[in-house]
Amino acid sequence: MGLSDALKGFIKKQFIDVIHWTEPEDGILAWRFPMQDMEIQNGAKLTVRESQAAMFVNEGRAADVFGPGLYTLNTQTLPILTNLMNWDKMFQSPFKSDVYFFVTKQQVNQRWGTAQPVTIRDKDFGAVRLRGYGVYSWHIENPKAFHQKLSGTKEIFRVADIEPQLRQMIVGRMSDAFAESGLPFLDMAANLVEVGERIQASVRPVFAEFGIALDTFAVENLSLPEELQKMLDTRIGMNMIGNMQQYTQYQAANALPIAAANEGGGGMAGLGVGLGAGVGFGQVLAGALNPQQMAAQQPPQPPPQAPPPVTPVVPVPAAAGGAPAAAPPPAAGAETKFCMNCGKQIPRPAKFCPECGSAQQ
Repeated sequence: MGLSDALKGFIKKQFIDVIHWTEPEDGILAWRFPMQDMEIQNGAKLTVRESQAAMFVNEGRAADVFGPGLYTLNTQTLPILTNLMNWDKMFQSPFKSDVYFFVTKQQVNQRWGTAQPVTIRDKDFGAVRLRGYGVYSWHIENPKAFHQKLSGTKEIFRVADIEPQLRQMIVGRMSDAFAESGLPFLDMAANLVEVGERIQASVRPVFAEFGIALDTFAVENLSLPEELQKMLDTRIGMNMIGNMQQYTQYQAANALPIAAANEGGGGMAGLGVGLGAGVGFGQVLAGALNPQQMAAQQPPQPPPQAPPPVTPVVPVPAAAGGAPAAAPPPAAGAETKFCMNCGKQIPRPAKFCPECGSAQQ
């Protein structure tokens, strides 16, 4: 390499005529133009493509910001940098300044979710814990605020560097959004679009502080933890059953064909036991769930019956001579028979005739 080539290379490294950048891959948000041992000439060209923004930083202070377009760098296009460098009288060429490029396109399909359940106060269930997840999209709206609060002087700043913080900000605002909405959990689960709009309205100002615009926010699912979900399913099932007695009768009627199809006599016998137990359990459960309805369904109890009258026992006086007195004649309509010896009418159960004393067969 000759001396002239070395001199050209030295000059090329020292002075910059064109400043531009194309992002090599997805996921990059900010990139610093390499300016080590290099200076920008007066009249240099700055190319900013669509979905990009460029910003000049002088000695750590943010200066001019450029949107998409082709610019010639001079005192007219760099008013803030001109003021910082005191170029009011004469533009110094070349000059040093850091140049950062920012990607302003939407970052889509960003996932959010609750690592732990969020506790809220619900109108129907009291204090409950919710899980949720969904997607959102955003873009860099204010490169200066984004640079000052997030990307800083890093050579490359990626989506992965900020994504965990954005998720935490969303989850942190969820409880406030739920509380302000005043919607019960069941209404939230049935109106996910409205819930997403409320959360987006709550999160948008927080994102704006970092120079980020929240474009879309969607809630894909809201659910309870597993143990609470089982309790809710049980409650919904009981509400769907309604009349427990009718439901038990319906279940018993459905079980009849199944038991009849079983071979042997044990099917119907087992069915009888099962139906009796099932009906009894259904009645007990229905009474526990709705005691007033069960009390109304019970038939009125009959009045208590009076005890049968007690017939007094009248002693029979003894006849003269010590012989037993004759028994009184049996009451009309009583069961009687005739003595086999004397023909007198005597009670049917008697084994001896009270008149003649003969034994009766």
